[in-house]
Amino acid sequence: MEKENKIYIAGHRGMVGSALLRCLQAKGYTRLITRTSAELDLRDGAAVQRFFELEKPEYVFLAAAKVGGILANSQYPADFLYDNLAIQNHVIHQSYKHGVKKLLFLGSSCIYPKLAPQPLKEDSLLTGPLEPTNEAYAIAKIAGIKLCEAYRRQYGCHFISVMPTNLYGPNDNYDLQQSHVLPAILRKFHEAKVSGAKQVTLWGTGTPHREFLHADDLANACYFLMQHYDEAAFINIGVGTDITIRELAETVKRITEYKGDIIFDSSMPDGTPRKLMDVSKLTTLGWTAKTPLEEGIKNLYKEYFNQENI
Repeated sequence: MEKENKIYIAGHRGMVGSALLRCLQAKGYTRLITRTSAELDLRDGAAVQRFFELEKPEYVFLAAAKVGGILANSQYPADFLYDNLAIQNHVIHQSYKHGVKKLLFLGSSCIYPKLAPQPLKEDSLLTGPLEPTNEAYAIAKIAGIKLCEAYRRQYGCHFISVMPTNLYGPNDNYDLQQSHVLPAILRKFHEAKVSGAKQVTLWGTGTPHREFLHADDLANACYFLMQHYDEAAFINIGVGTDITIRELAETVKRITEYKGDIIFDSSMPDGTPRKLMDVSKLTTLGWTAKTPLEEGIKNLYKEYFNQENI
């Protein structure tokens, strides 16, 4: 990508899209195209076609998606499947139709089978059953990967896919009905501290392992791959280390300075037992994450605390 290229960031208000926007702006790109969901409903195929005809982007980062945690995925599987299929189908197809030079599709680590060998290697895709609590979202993302591969094979499109691990960072979602584990835990501890609650109850047993990547690191990885990677096979993005949910909770408790107890409700689902990415393919290309987890959570808490006190 050159500085004068027109680059469309789909989903620029979300955590990933906003990180991509910051990254590209910091590197001197000025012809960045964005639309809010109110301005452009990516589920509307005719609207997406008109947008591509008007703007003619040369590069596309497809970070737009309907996202949520275990609760949201369990309650709204039809929405997660339909909305995400529609969004990615329309953007990928119009990128082909309008000669986009390169497209990067953001997937998710939930595409891997629930009991896939750890760490998760790219060739584990479709080798076993998915985690039921986020199956609809995972199926949509798998379809996106395969669609990029199909357009590359049939039409020669330079479409690549990346699979990030669990993410956190600025513009994260703190809604307890919709959020992922880290922002949900952070909010629970903060509210417990403010209210003086004697305990915080978290879902599950606390034993699942999770890996956490800062959104700014992900954006830098995507920029790096857009410049240096052009293969049909998707590629993992992560840090290569993980911690238990219990360890995460203790870390957040320490950062928020909450003094009460942590209770795990084992009657609630844990989700996948472990999700650790094998990032050897990415590190071989020359990229590694830079943000230590505790430093990243401290910065995230500052942002959340400031939002709460505006």
